Amino acid sequence: MKTLTLANARSLLAEGTLTARQLTEQALENSLRTEGEGKRVFRQIAPHSLREQAVAADLRRANGAPLSALDGIPVSIKDLFDVAGETTLAGSLARQDAPPAQEDAAVVKRLRAAGAIIMGKTAMTEFAFSGLGINPHYGTPANPWDRVSRRIPGGSSCGAAVSVSDGMALAAVGSDTGGSIRIPAALCGLTGYKPTASRISLAGVLPLSPSLDSVGVIAHDLASCLALDTVIADAPLHPTEKRLSRARFIVPQTVVLDSLDPAVATAFAQTLERLRSAGAMISERPISEFRELAEINVSGGFTALESWQWHRNLIAHHAEKYDPRVLSRIQRGEALTDADAIRLREQRQDWQQRVVQWMNGYDAMLMPTVPLIAPTIAELEADTERYFAVNSAMLRNTSIINFLDGCAVSLPCQPPAQAPVGLMLAAPALHDNALISWALAVEHCLLTPRSPDSGEA
Repeated sequence: MKTLTLANARSLLAEGTLTARQLTEQALENSLRTEGEGKRVFRQIAPHSLREQAVAADLRRANGAPLSALDGIPVSIKDLFDVAGETTLAGSLARQDAPPAQEDAAVVKRLRAAGAIIMGKTAMTEFAFSGLGINPHYGTPANPWDRVSRRIPGGSSCGAAVSVSDGMALAAVGSDTGGSIRIPAALCGLTGYKPTASRISLAGVLPLSPSLDSVGVIAHDLASCLALDTVIADAPLHPTEKRLSRARFIVPQTVVLDSLDPAVATAFAQTLERLRSAGAMISERPISEFRELAEINVSGGFTALESWQWHRNLIAHHAEKYDPRVLSRIQRGEALTDADAIRLREQRQDWQQRVVQWMNGYDAMLMPTVPLIAPTIAELEADTERYFAVNSAMLRNTSIINFLDGCAVSLPCQPPAQAPVGLMLAAPALHDNALISWALAVEHCLLTPRSPDSGEA
């Protein structure tokens, strides 16, 4: 059966061939299956309230007055968005005694105003501080690929991705500080869009690192990501049709191609060949600035500095409730000073200027979203050294774009029936409209069936 996407559902609702009640019942059924991942994705679900919202959405549509094109469509939100009357736990035990939020986060307000049905808050790595998705407090939802082995979904927006892959929502809103939208999208075979941070309000979102944080979306395809982005962003995008025969892409040769899994290397190489066959001009260039990032962030960078500033009082009272692997990374910020903050900002600005110069004349950068396919949850839980090594690898490519304050999309690019692999397209800040336009052209190319004589394995 063909996967129902948010974009498809929006059209079917408008045509009257599908109802919000049907969509919501299916999402509820998928989330409440005893053998499914719903119990690890959602802390709580309120079926009665969700059904009432669906009935109201159907009534509005029947009266010709839907609140938006997304009225009645089930979506999920990550557990760091404030919802009035609920405590924002952010995947942690340390905030269980925190007071409930006084009002909805800005993004939640916009979803409600659009009539979207919020299925619930999704699981995440504690305080969003990991690219793996593992949470020892509430459990880790398994990647939809190879469920038998129970592989990581990627993080920190792990539940966001699995809510979409398993039909518990048609799209998900999450956050991305170093790749937390794009990593789970890539590992779960979905599409993830991390916009320029300033496009979507962070009001009411529990921070990790305000200098790097952004709100993004995960869905089955770009059209669905755009539909959700239109509701939650300050201004909608207006992509234009692009022809790959006029594309100029750059593939960095520094850092981002190091130590690729064979499956990732093969999928990426085949993807580049497909784009070249469609007429795209692809240049391969070293970008030495990418190697500088390790030195700039050697003491923990903005994530350690800014997370420590937010967490130090909570840690003073509840350190024992933190995941030790998260706590150790936050505590690196204790040694950082105001002088370190000034140095980081100056280095970042200089670095950004030089990288943007490299990108002048190119429509986007192309790279593997992550260098590895998803390992098992068990192997990372059992080996702390392995946990940190894989976490660093998963964040390596995506975090470059956060430091750039750029925008990026991750598209599935693996051969059929193979482990999910993501292709990342990225551009500088506020180039979202052009980036999405090119990403739509690339997506179309990748979805076009391969010809028998293409020579691809």
